[in-house]
Amino acid sequence: MCLADLEFDYINPYDSASRINKVVMPEFITEGVLAFFYLITGHWCMFLLCVPYMYYNWKQYSQGQHLIDVTEIFNMLGWEKKQRLFKLAYLIILLFLAIFWMIFNALEDDE
Repeated sequence: MCLADLEFDYINPYDSASRINKVVMPEFITEGVLAFFYLITGHWCMFLLCVPYMYYNWKQYSQGQHLIDVTEIFNMLGWEKKQRLFKLAYLIILLFLAIFWMIFNALEDDE
């Protein structure tokens, strides 16, 4: 949303970058904790689906590319929007798979 607001000049680049950069580390930590819970509870398929996302996040963090630079935000606007939408779609797919398996297991145990 911040990137769309920035594209239409509703918000300045500094505010947009600071809002986005505030949620980057909690996003990484949340995905890592979720993958760890999948691992210790024995949900191997869900854990394996989380591994590419965690690897991508780790690679960005280790290269120092995980934060948005205020001075380069307009140059990278199209790429950042595509990247954020892809990540959102990936997380939504993981959420629906988790809900599906939870309902499937609850119904299987009930019979």
